[in-house]
Amino acid sequence: MLLYSDTGRAWKQFRQEDNIGTFSGNINSDGIVHHKLSHSIRTRFLRFLPVDWSPGGWMGLRVEVYGCAYKSDVADFNGRSSLLYRFNQKSTSTVKDVISLRFKSQRGDGVLVHGEGQRGDYITLELHKGRLALHINLDDVKMHPSSGHVSVFLGSLLDDQHWHSVLIERFNKQINFTVDRLTKHVRTGGLDDSLEVDYELSFGGIPLPGKPGTFLRKNFHGCMENLYYNGVNIIDLAKRRKPQIYSGNVTFTCSEPQLVSATFLSSSSSFLSLPLDAATETLSVTFQFRTWNREGMLLSAWLRRESERLLLLLVHGQLRLTHHRSALQSQALSDGQWHTVSISVGGFQVSLSVDDEPPSTMQLKDIAQPERSVLIGGCPSVLTNQGCRNPTLAYQGCMRSVIINNQPINFNLVQQGLLGNYSKLQFDICGIRDRCLPNYCEHDGECSQSWNTLFCDCSGTGYTGATCHNSIFEPSCEAHRLTGSASGFFSIDPDGSGPLKSTVVYCNITDDKVWTVVNHNSTEMVRVQGSSLQKPHVMKFNYSTSLEQLRTLVGRSEQCQQEVVYLCRKSRLFNTWDGTPLSWWLDRAGERRTYWGGFLPGVQQCACSLDENCIDMNHFCNCDADHSSWENDTGVLSYKEHLPVTEILVGDTNRSGSEAIYRVGSLHCYGDRFLWNAASFYQESSYLHFPMLQAELSIDISLYFKTTAPSGVFLENLGAKDFIRVELSAPSVVTFTFDVGNGPVVLMVKSHLPLNDKQWHYVRAERNVKEASLQVDQLPLRFLEAPSEGHTHLQLNSQLFIGCISSGCPGHCSSQNSLCHNRGKCIEKSSGYVCDCTHSAYGGPNCKKEVSMSFESGSSVTYTFQEPFSVMRNHSRQSSAIFAQSSNSRESIAFSFLTTQTPAMLLTVNTYHQQYMAIILAHNGSLQIWYRLNREKEPDIFTPTSLNLANGELHRVQIHREGRDMYVQVSSEKVKKKKFGKSLTLGKVTGRAGVDEEVLQAGSRGFIGCLSSVQFNHLAPLKAAILNRGSSLVSVLGNLVESNCGELADKSSSRSLSGKKLTNAAQSDSAVIGGLIAAVVLITLCAVAVMTRFLYRHRNERTQQMASVKEKDHQPRPELRYRAELDLHGAMRDSRKEYFI
Repeated sequence: MLLYSDTGRAWKQFRQEDNIGTFSGNINSDGIVHHKLSHSIRTRFLRFLPVDWSPGGWMGLRVEVYGCAYKSDVADFNGRSSLLYRFNQKSTSTVKDVISLRFKSQRGDGVLVHGEGQRGDYITLELHKGRLALHINLDDVKMHPSSGHVSVFLGSLLDDQHWHSVLIERFNKQINFTVDRLTKHVRTGGLDDSLEVDYELSFGGIPLPGKPGTFLRKNFHGCMENLYYNGVNIIDLAKRRKPQIYSGNVTFTCSEPQLVSATFLSSSSSFLSLPLDAATETLSVTFQFRTWNREGMLLSAWLRRESERLLLLLVHGQLRLTHHRSALQSQALSDGQWHTVSISVGGFQVSLSVDDEPPSTMQLKDIAQPERSVLIGGCPSVLTNQGCRNPTLAYQGCMRSVIINNQPINFNLVQQGLLGNYSKLQFDICGIRDRCLPNYCEHDGECSQSWNTLFCDCSGTGYTGATCHNSIFEPSCEAHRLTGSASGFFSIDPDGSGPLKSTVVYCNITDDKVWTVVNHNSTEMVRVQGSSLQKPHVMKFNYSTSLEQLRTLVGRSEQCQQEVVYLCRKSRLFNTWDGTPLSWWLDRAGERRTYWGGFLPGVQQCACSLDENCIDMNHFCNCDADHSSWENDTGVLSYKEHLPVTEILVGDTNRSGSEAIYRVGSLHCYGDRFLWNAASFYQESSYLHFPMLQAELSIDISLYFKTTAPSGVFLENLGAKDFIRVELSAPSVVTFTFDVGNGPVVLMVKSHLPLNDKQWHYVRAERNVKEASLQVDQLPLRFLEAPSEGHTHLQLNSQLFIGCISSGCPGHCSSQNSLCHNRGKCIEKSSGYVCDCTHSAYGGPNCKKEVSMSFESGSSVTYTFQEPFSVMRNHSRQSSAIFAQSSNSRESIAFSFLTTQTPAMLLTVNTYHQQYMAIILAHNGSLQIWYRLNREKEPDIFTPTSLNLANGELHRVQIHREGRDMYVQVSSEKVKKKKFGKSLTLGKVTGRAGVDEEVLQAGSRGFIGCLSSVQFNHLAPLKAAILNRGSSLVSVLGNLVESNCGELADKSSSRSLSGKKLTNAAQSDSAVIGGLIAAVVLITLCAVAVMTRFLYRHRNERTQQMASVKEKDHQPRPELRYRAELDLHGAMRDSRKEYFI
């Protein structure tokens, strides 16, 4: 753990994201682990507390911390002091304000900033019970009382004597309020945008006018630093005694209190035992405590001549002092605030005082004399036999300022074992956390907490569950019908556990369809006269539910419609001359629509045009005929993406005799697209993929399935390390697995009957910050609580896959991008993937790091292949069979080299029966490949290029042999492994029977230069020589040095190639520009006949060029045929995707 402090006495634990408070270290003796803090800290002291040691190593710790110097302007407020910043004018009016500061407080209440004006404007920043409150009003309170006021609360436990940062940004009515790393965005009400403050702005309190040092509220007691108001450094002005600053009892060094806390960590075994003077006859104990727990023992003391102990308990959050059957009780104190408790025992009386309340007293039967010790927090297990038992739980929380018989207790002496005894205590720190900040209770659930966890009160929210996640209402009227309900008003929650709340609708449940009816504020007929486009009639429709809920309801429905009744007399919908709309309506997005029912969107027509029964076929609406008689253009709007109607405008009723009557009906929807839908997965490779789940803090998954397969994945979504998966892991087992960073969590429900019985089965899985659960049919619910400390956010970064086979959904390794290169094998892990580079000539995390060696004169590497047992015994019949097969075998070789020596032996492969293959550089530097598969015949020699490759540049060679055919190629295709008796040598060859003279000559010279990334079939002999020196399979002669020569040469060649490409690109650009200019000139000056002839000749020349190219391509080159075949197979492999289910 990492602790930090300004004083070296009061410490605070640094916590990363998700409130993780520990840092992992190295697991070996020389490894270095770097941690970048998720947020910066400003401190003078650091303390590192080892939590656990590496199980396989010695104890040891080395730490390096990197930071920077920090300078600040500090002011100390002693509770009776303040700073006044006076304006140059009588008052100031601002539309933009920025206030920033850092503070640390010794009390939970106090005013930090205040300013007000005569008309009622004000701004106040104050601490209230350890939280920061910002109050602001921009309106004239006489003209608009309370209309512009807004109050924002942020932060918690801010009276912890540690620095906290505050930033207030206001522009007009918009306010951004930030405390530490939490920000709230609010908007003030009212009409005004400016803040008018008269005379001055005060910091540290609100002084009464004319009475300096007298304050209206509790003033601030603590320190502020870097206090800025609209760019003005207030503390710097005060230190320089500028006239616009009035400083009252403010000092410019931060005083440090001597309060040291201790944390009682365990609710079962924490205690602090303190001795008493044997001669004392009275007992007085005073201490301060803060906790969230509602139960716990605070103090226990034996009194002589008494048969029972004096106990101070927390019971249901209230203090309860008991002795025999007498008891004293106080108000609720488990609110996370510091409370002061005093107990006095003397004579026949015991008194209890809490905070500033008057003391309460209790009478005793005999004179009370305390025993030799006092127990604070709990009872030790060794005293259980003596009657000391925790009545409920041991105390779990913070405690400070412990005074016994007027003697302050020094926690340092207790920690050093010089005073009293203790168990499960942490000194110099108050480890209290506010688990309700941020509030993880959804849908306005009320959060409360204990020391270790949080609780959500979902009363009145319409939701249930550990975090108020699950709606108690059905999602649609269709769902109500399935429960057997009749027509009536019902509450529905269209987005289920989503952010929108439930709404009340009318469900018209019939035998044919179930209609959902949503009413608005005006369903009666409306008569319109005297309106024009300049002064139109406008009606806005307010529905019984919000537009967001309506959008979700409409999207969930199969079909929606809304009737618009429109009657007209000399009132047109469109201008008959130019088609300009004279009336229209707005859809749910506020867009103007000019179609009037029964027709497609975007077309300015009415229903009669679609039915071809308009009274005047020259117009598309009956009203456009402009008759003096009443006409009807009633229609039904059924394009649901535009519904519902939110506003209607009528603009042509201002002529004599002009009139319109309309009515917009309720919104009617039927069907539920999400209630029952199914997909069939007929092949093992079938799946559906969707966008990534939004499931950081909570998610619920429900589905029905039926199958005959013994296993299969229903749903999976992966992240870099986190994941979530629901699967049928066995014929009778459903498993819910996820990892949020604390390690995989597995919930399993096992049925006594098989679940792959081709019958529908129900599965519901849920995960939130409190717990995870899995339900299958009516089987018992599996439930698991989340750890009190650990990660809470589920971090995903890939698509959601549904309906995969038992081998798992496409994960990291199934992506189109190659994660592992150069024959490296991608292995899927629950927390990501790893690359297995065993059969690759490369190394590194993704098998991309080249493995290179520098060869000197006389150096070589020999790798001996492991053989089948029959070959080792050298049975002639079996051996000859194997060698006969070897002539039809397949071999793949790849390596890079750099040299200036000729001749040179690059690689040779030999069998025990004088079969061999050799790759050499001839005297002229050309590459030669020698094959002898039959010892009684001459070797086959292939020279792929006559260029001199001994030119000091890096060259990559890839060779493929299949039977009698050999190709030089660039390929990463895997080759089938063949085990016949042979050995492989890199570098110098000392002599072999049956090897030709030229090969022996090259072998005697060996190889001087760099060999890199050598691959022979599935083996990497150069890599094996580096990693497995001492192995019986690897023999190394001479001086070999591991290097990165291949990588450096490759980078150098890449730079030179890129330079050539740039040059060619520049030449190409010049050619293109010149060609364009020539083409323009030719088009302008040449006649059509000349142009035609030119084009004809150009086409003939192009045809001849293509013919010559084809002749060259058709020349018999087996390596090109093989390369083309591989390219074709590679293209087919890369484009192979599943688009069916």
